[in-house]
Amino acid sequence: MLYRYRIPTMIDSTLPPQFRSDPDDPLRLQLYGDWVLGNALVIAEKLREVPDGIKELDASGVGRLDSSGALQLVRYADRRQWNKSALCFRHEHLALVRVIDNVADDRPAQKRDYGFIAALARLGETVHGMAESIQTLIGFLGESLFKMLRTLRQPSRFRLTSTVSHMEEVGLNAVPLVILLSFLVGAVIAFLGATVLRDFGAEIYVVDLVNIAFLRELAPLVTAIVLAGRTASAFTAQIGAMKSREEIDAILTLGMDPIDLLVIPRLVALLIMLPLLVFISGLAGLAGGMVVGTLDLGIPWPMYLARMHDSMELRHFLVGLVKAPVFAIVIGLIGCLEGLQVKGTAQSVGERTTSSVVQSISLVIVIDAFAAIWFMHMGW
Repeated sequence: MLYRYRIPTMIDSTLPPQFRSDPDDPLRLQLYGDWVLGNALVIAEKLREVPDGIKELDASGVGRLDSSGALQLVRYADRRQWNKSALCFRHEHLALVRVIDNVADDRPAQKRDYGFIAALARLGETVHGMAESIQTLIGFLGESLFKMLRTLRQPSRFRLTSTVSHMEEVGLNAVPLVILLSFLVGAVIAFLGATVLRDFGAEIYVVDLVNIAFLRELAPLVTAIVLAGRTASAFTAQIGAMKSREEIDAILTLGMDPIDLLVIPRLVALLIMLPLLVFISGLAGLAGGMVVGTLDLGIPWPMYLARMHDSMELRHFLVGLVKAPVFAIVIGLIGCLEGLQVKGTAQSVGERTTSSVVQSISLVIVIDAFAAIWFMHMGW
């Protein structure tokens, strides 16, 4: 049952907290005076003086009521195991009392249920949340593409300076890390291939393994994972900090579009720089394989280059390169969307940053797996 309210016939807020019997109902007490924090000790004393036979408290005659007085009344009713209808307040006090009632529950948190039904319910909630996230991402993709097309019709909306700045941050600053990781991954692939092929006297085919693996799969995948961890998190943190400082609200107040200002320059920068980084990653990976083949396998570098020239096909390079724009869109959209969903606190910024990294890396790997299967079935 809900708390009741009543229009008081008389309010006297000049007196300290007091109560008197209701002449119409001897089981009900009428409260009056100021039930506020300054009178907290008096309120506690008065509540201890309430007779045991009383079943209702009528606070409609109370002059001033704050959270302290409301909390003491609610807890007193809980100790007496009364229903909520046993307390009657003025209409203007009801909102405060309901808020206090929501936070006055001292019961310990309910233990997590590890049963099958509860696990199934949590699984359903997770799947539902993932479906909503995918739907939101698709909607954000449509909005971004529409506004990019609008920018083509209205070039004045395009932010060239911001785009170039993000190209430097996304592309040039990531080149050393991409080269280092790709070189090492190429060397590891060559070592693993040599370990297996040495038993068959076919070490020369390490060249084919490194070429195909890096040009088709590893160059775009390694580059995308590096940018997912480095760039998506940066986008989320930057936009999330603006959201928490209400800068995006200021942008909207000025009549400007946050998508034009914050999202499109980042997407364009990724679309331009990620294919270039994939190309650089492929070269570094091939160089790592050649170093291992020359130093560890004893393949002379002219022979290694000749075998690389014979086994390298343009289709392998194009298959890897065509994935780069898709990965760029995924990383940019997730990073910007998570930043725009920040609630305004530092904790929310951290949570969204972590979420953007996890989502972008996971989605990049999933897309790469499906693309690899599709290209193989197509004979490419």
